[in-house]
Amino acid sequence: MRSKQQLELLLNDSTLGSDHRHIAQKVADGSRITAEEGIFLYDQGELAYLGILANYIREQKNGDRTYFNRNFHIEPTNLCVYDCKFCSYSRLIKQRSDADAWQYTLDDMFDIVKKYDGQPVTEVHIVGGVLPQYDLAFYTELFQKIKAHRPELHIKALTPVEFHYIFKKAKISYEEGMARMKAAGIDSLPGGGAEIFDPEIREQIAADKCTGEQWLRIHEIWHELGMRSNATILYGHIENWKHRVDHMELLRQLQDKTGGFQTFIPLKFRNQDNQMSHLPETTAVEDLRNYAISRIYLDNFDHVKAYWPMIGRHIAQMSLAFGVDDIDGTIDDTTKIYSMAGAEEQHPTLSTRELVDMIRRVGRQPIERDTLYNILEDYTNTVFEEDKQWRGYLELPVVERN
Repeated sequence: MRSKQQLELLLNDSTLGSDHRHIAQKVADGSRITAEEGIFLYDQGELAYLGILANYIREQKNGDRTYFNRNFHIEPTNLCVYDCKFCSYSRLIKQRSDADAWQYTLDDMFDIVKKYDGQPVTEVHIVGGVLPQYDLAFYTELFQKIKAHRPELHIKALTPVEFHYIFKKAKISYEEGMARMKAAGIDSLPGGGAEIFDPEIREQIAADKCTGEQWLRIHEIWHELGMRSNATILYGHIENWKHRVDHMELLRQLQDKTGGFQTFIPLKFRNQDNQMSHLPETTAVEDLRNYAISRIYLDNFDHVKAYWPMIGRHIAQMSLAFGVDDIDGTIDDTTKIYSMAGAEEQHPTLSTRELVDMIRRVGRQPIERDTLYNILEDYTNTVFEEDKQWRGYLELPVVERN
């Protein structure tokens, strides 16, 4: 049953409470819900109800299209000057001799880029720890070398946490710094480092990194330069519903102002080997509820992404019925940030065929995109050579969606 019919049935359900009906009607009308209504959804929204609303919005914006790209990651180092309590990935500078610590040189990173020469990747994603030697000159040279070597490769790199430190060390303004980063070759910004904007919560989990206000300001400047970026939230630790809604409200307000955000990515707190390991992790049901409420609340964001290595392939598939329309990329390199935190996928690499299969099996339309959501290929009816050889030319089975 299509999402519009499901929503109509919901609105005609005589057992639906008045507050639930009011929000459902707003969704049907394309109206914006308030912060108070967002908190109500966290308090009172059952999974099936939230799924109907979020899936309706998802299909109004993107139909059955589910996006992915071909990307690889470079994580320059896990050494860091900051000591975030939730981070399983970083090691303090004094721990540089630890067996699991690493620190790439510029040549090391450039060699990783060259490893993908001749391969159909479209994006390199570069984020990592913050170190004094990774300064403005270092990154400017790196980005310029990548662009000179492979001009068409989209560089999505660095977070406001890194920018704030780099620009402070260089004694330049955010405005000058971001202009220089654009000139050096950065094409877009990832969404990392947002965590939770609320000052009290941020003070407890990431006291020494950039503030929420500074994070937002750096993205605003980037948007003013005509560039695009993503946004994240780290959920499921010591925050409450209000903190999640406040976080999304600030993003929604900035998006109203600039229109520069592309995608919202909820990131699940993982409790392995960090200073917050005593906290339980959220359940799969709560993860799906959070995706759905994010899709409902952020009406001015085009896309909501589920990062499949973090939550696992099966929950990522389920999320496509709860507002999600993007599952990130092939990630043709081992990303350590989440695997060290206990992510579901310890070796997060999928082939294009595997991603397409994953999407088609839940009745969605697999679309390879570039970083800016230009469509590169529609894989809805593609039959891969492996399928021809091993499955008698039959298409992969998919779930029928009435």
